[in-house]
Amino acid sequence: MAARGAIFALVIPSFLVVAFTSAHDFVQFGYGGATGPNYWGSLNQEFALCTKGKQQSPIDIANDGVSYDPELESLTRDYDSANATLVDNGINIGLRFHDTVGEVVVNGKNYTLKQLHWHSPSEHTINGQRFPVELHLVHISEDGNITVVAILYKYGHADPFLFQMRDKVAELAKENCSGDEEAHIPAGAVRVKSLSRRTRKYFRYVGSLTTPPCTENVIWNILGKVREMTEEQVAALRAPLSAGYKNNSRPTQPVNGRTVQLYDESPRKSP
Repeated sequence: MAARGAIFALVIPSFLVVAFTSAHDFVQFGYGGATGPNYWGSLNQEFALCTKGKQQSPIDIANDGVSYDPELESLTRDYDSANATLVDNGINIGLRFHDTVGEVVVNGKNYTLKQLHWHSPSEHTINGQRFPVELHLVHISEDGNITVVAILYKYGHADPFLFQMRDKVAELAKENCSGDEEAHIPAGAVRVKSLSRRTRKYFRYVGSLTTPPCTENVIWNILGKVREMTEEQVAALRAPLSAGYKNNSRPTQPVNGRTVQLYDESPRKSP
């Protein structure tokens, strides 16, 4: 299982899916030791931005670094049910959608939801606080640009979105033991609408993918409301992954003078 988890092919930015081909195409990266985040940039020339980039993600969102922007618009999301496959790619657990599931509008441009995946613990932090889980909803525009909606989770009540797939997640953990390089479980029609509840507060900045090749010019939207998930649900998301990937979060990166915009409907408009 450890060897399986350590092989990961290049991310194709236009689709943001993991493509497994033949063994010589794989590039190893991890979250500790000689293949950990501090060394990603030296593992492959295609990963250079992981070390040299100036707009890298994730970051810590601190009160003194946030700027309220009255020009920002509500984060309009319209998701529905869609057929999807639950995937363990060795790095994280995620869903790939086969049907049109919905869109988000960012700066007047439509971005289509292509896939989502979980990181544990969270990659982004708020005033230095790290959360048990972070969900990334990855969207692509027609011209190939990327925007991500990120949702942070604390321990508490069960997350209804993940709860609907509890049996499939358990099945994925068993599939992992079969030795497949990438485990797939048909998830059927997944109800995604609960992820598009109205957002009264979010943070926006320009960053990068949080895994190699660390592609930049990704627009990040981190929801201000922290949702809840049980400890059992978090454990279920980690269960299919090998030991070196159960904690699959990249450390926070330097802000380097970037502006973190705040959208806030509350009268006080404060982070």
